[in-house]
Amino acid sequence: MEERWILFGLHEMEGIGRKSISKLMSGSQSLTELFDYEEADWIAAGLRKDQAARLVKDFNTGWIEYRREQVYNRGIEVITYLDSNYPILMKETVQPPWIMYARGDSQLLHSPAIAMVGTRMPTVYGRKVGEKLASQLCQAGLTIVSGLARGIDRVCHETVVREGGKTIAVFGTGMDYIYPPENTSLAEQIAETGLLLSEYPLGTRARQGLFPERNRIIAGITLGTLVVEADIRSGSLITADAALEAGRDVFAVPGPITSPKSRGAHNLIRQGAKLVTCAADLLEEYRLDLPNTEQLPYNRGRSAEMQGHAEQGLFTKVQLSVDEQRIIVLLEQEEQSFDQLIEQLGWDFGHLHSVLLSLIIKKQISQLPGTKYARV
Repeated sequence: MEERWILFGLHEMEGIGRKSISKLMSGSQSLTELFDYEEADWIAAGLRKDQAARLVKDFNTGWIEYRREQVYNRGIEVITYLDSNYPILMKETVQPPWIMYARGDSQLLHSPAIAMVGTRMPTVYGRKVGEKLASQLCQAGLTIVSGLARGIDRVCHETVVREGGKTIAVFGTGMDYIYPPENTSLAEQIAETGLLLSEYPLGTRARQGLFPERNRIIAGITLGTLVVEADIRSGSLITADAALEAGRDVFAVPGPITSPKSRGAHNLIRQGAKLVTCAADLLEEYRLDLPNTEQLPYNRGRSAEMQGHAEQGLFTKVQLSVDEQRIIVLLEQEEQSFDQLIEQLGWDFGHLHSVLLSLIIKKQISQLPGTKYARV
């Protein structure tokens, strides 16, 4: 059995969490050897006695195939940390999930995306601003990511669906439990043209702690997080913190100084988040090759550099660093694997990974199966 399915099986096993899997991943030479483990072996690997007993009893290829069939029967794709199509932005974070369950267009995980989050009880102002910015950003070609919660999350998802754009809804439950239930119809609409995403196995119901945990995925698969409207204790600030922890950008929309619902966003701006009043404020932070920017009203009054974008890109010219240019030269000749690039360039793993990620974001190269890279 492939190691990706063994990892999936561990993740599906009740009582085996992320930390336990981390111990097993770091301690075994090959995941296939886990099928031969006795209770003492599981305990020696760092698991508790009750976990070891459960694994000895149930963990086998037949049980994994059964769980795999349950997922596939619901039209859900399994993406494991070992897969070549695991989103590179997510892998860069502190706690990437071992498994993600996807329903819809999983290629959106590799598209330029922005998280839009905010209060569950927005004001009229917050709703209006959320609709305006979600519309502008999706029209520009960005994928909008949010958490399918009440309030600003729902406003942003609904706007993107209505505009015919792309959106990703990240669950804090298993795929078979939509929370809140009133968003079930919206989730089905998103699945048709966008993507539903969760790290939790089927059967996982809503409970305290899961939603703050899923916020790291909202932040992790995006270039930055935009807080539309939030009070000082809003859960959306957890997403902003996760974005900062992952080294991503944080943006915030200013609101009326008399509104408690704006205090969280204002506090972020005081701490250095970029103030956003229109999509151009956010887009100018990225040199992305995005479609559909010429006709947008917020282009008026932008800098000469942004006004003069090329026919196929948002900017006149994509700026490349010296290191990025070196990789482009190599990939112009032929496809290269990560190991081949390491050998030719002599860089360390982290630096090469960072430069490749930058080039993917700028749409100068693409990642192929088998950790190979090619010039776009």
